[in-house]
Amino acid sequence: MLINGVQTDRISVLDRGVQYGDGLFETIAIIDGHICLWERHLQRLCDGCERLGIVAPAPEKLFAEATAVINNHPKGVLKIIVTRGVGGRGYRPPIDVQPNRVLYYSPWPDYPEDAWLKGISMRICATRLGINPALAQLKHLNRLEQVLARSEWTDPVIFEGLMFDSNEHAIEGTMSNLFLIKDAVLITPDLSRCGVAGIMRGLIIELAATLNISVVIKDVGLDDLKAADALFISNSLIGIVPVSAFSGQPYSLDSIPSALLNAVDDHMSGRY
Repeated sequence: MLINGVQTDRISVLDRGVQYGDGLFETIAIIDGHICLWERHLQRLCDGCERLGIVAPAPEKLFAEATAVINNHPKGVLKIIVTRGVGGRGYRPPIDVQPNRVLYYSPWPDYPEDAWLKGISMRICATRLGINPALAQLKHLNRLEQVLARSEWTDPVIFEGLMFDSNEHAIEGTMSNLFLIKDAVLITPDLSRCGVAGIMRGLIIELAATLNISVVIKDVGLDDLKAADALFISNSLIGIVPVSAFSGQPYSLDSIPSALLNAVDDHMSGRY
């Protein structure tokens, strides 16, 4: 673990990331020693820093530290946290504050090996996402809604929970973005009011355009989910994972275009 380039696991309790969740993070896949989708993660981090008024870390320094942290591990997870820094008491951010950056490596999660072939089961979460356009799409440190939602089930058969907003629009999973397929059209929820704009979600939308797959971004309700031909979830670690059952309803695994699956795999593996 590196904090501001120093090997340590200590950070001040006065850090605004600890005090208020004042910061951002990125979760990045390491596959075959390759830092997957690095430029996209870096761009989102910098964009988020700009929106929050936090000075973004220097890209060259961040990449050098990331390389050092993964330490030639062939597979795993790199997490980057950027906080506003130590700022004392009170919500108002200090004018002159030095951001803190934290980078650490974790082993690859224990995902079911057959999830990509057989699909996963997903449930509806009771916890609702609050509507806040000012924070929409950001991967900020305030994740209490996801913590509460993920605490709702312990059944290992359920891989993911789907979160709705207070208007009963499906938004995202606790750790993933959502896609529907209906009549060969790819549909994903509108994230302009809440939710995280995932790196993989953005890549999928771009790749679909190059593959002449129609993409629609819109409000998604429970009726849309029930009428869909197929569902899948995505994030930077899992890529695309099909949903075989949602709240007891089965879904086809054959409607997800193989060209899209292959294109995502190529990008995660650096073969493009």
